[in-house]
Amino acid sequence: MIDAKKKDVLIRDSNKERCVMLSLTPRERVLNLFAGKEVDRPACYSGMGNVTTAALEEMGCKFQELHGDAAKMARAGASSYRLFGYESAVIPFDLCVEAEALGCAMNPYDEVEQLLYPTIKEKIIHSEEEITTFPIPADLLERGRINVICEAIRLLKQDVGQEVAVGTYLLGPFTLAGQLMDLNDLFKLTFKKPDKVNAMLDRLADVQIGIGKKFYEAGADYISVREMGATTDVLSPKTFDKVIAPHLKKIFAGLPGNNILHICGGTNSVIKIMNECGAGALSIEFKNDMVKTRTEIGSGPLVFGQVDAYNVLVTGKSDDVVKGVLASLDAGVDAVWPGCDIWPTAPLENLRAMVETVKEHGANRWARKKG
Repeated sequence: MIDAKKKDVLIRDSNKERCVMLSLTPRERVLNLFAGKEVDRPACYSGMGNVTTAALEEMGCKFQELHGDAAKMARAGASSYRLFGYESAVIPFDLCVEAEALGCAMNPYDEVEQLLYPTIKEKIIHSEEEITTFPIPADLLERGRINVICEAIRLLKQDVGQEVAVGTYLLGPFTLAGQLMDLNDLFKLTFKKPDKVNAMLDRLADVQIGIGKKFYEAGADYISVREMGATTDVLSPKTFDKVIAPHLKKIFAGLPGNNILHICGGTNSVIKIMNECGAGALSIEFKNDMVKTRTEIGSGPLVFGQVDAYNVLVTGKSDDVVKGVLASLDAGVDAVWPGCDIWPTAPLENLRAMVETVKEHGANRWARKKG
């Protein structure tokens, strides 16, 4: 098990030419970032799924068994800290929780041997008329696996919550809408009838606020809102501003706690709009140009990223990981994050290289960034 004892580290006092001693646990490092307090170096953690096949082998279970079992989910969530030193424990490991609670049928692939992420096999919106009339159950917060997630959060807090930050995530309203209805139809209606889409997304924002509050009550330290469906490869910055951003603003205004906004792909064209949505931090992937991002939004906002989650962490070598992490640190990220879920087959040596590189080089890069 990774030693979680506090370590003395040197940090620069911005007001004096002297060094002071600061002792932080991984959890304190993460939470200090959100609180605007001093930290010794960028944290190395995530707001997305990061279970590994190595953890599954150690647990003696299949990936499919994690999704509906709070104890197994929590144990797998803690494995990223225990196996490779991540400064967080994050659950769940699929993107179907909210859609399932709203009435969609999930396919967990129970009968399949290979590792597959659950998908939605039966949607609840089948026509244009239904996008504003589909029912939201009065007992939504008791449906599906929401209580399983809450129990897994509580178990994680009991297990490793004094050492690392416990995180979870929600889908952004547009991405959730793409789980409830055909995605191509959603894109078409976004361009042709944005008022109807906005009405649907407003309702879904309320859903996510309610679920997010319940996750915080269960003990989550932070929540990532993953609006990866609103990709700039398809939506223009104007559409993002008029259709996507208003509902993200509503979520972040209504959801207490440490919240992060994550959007996949190249986000430079919308980074200013993202920054105006009210999240405590922005999460970006490797397609984002951090130099341009800092030019656009300045050095103040927290930006997490931007290691390539597949081409570096899964198929790359340890040297590739070191280069990717150093590039992110030099670009000025406030925390080193993979740009998406870690694919479970990522080699442990790569994941350990990511964490150790941040530990070894993060303090100097942080001092230069702040100095």
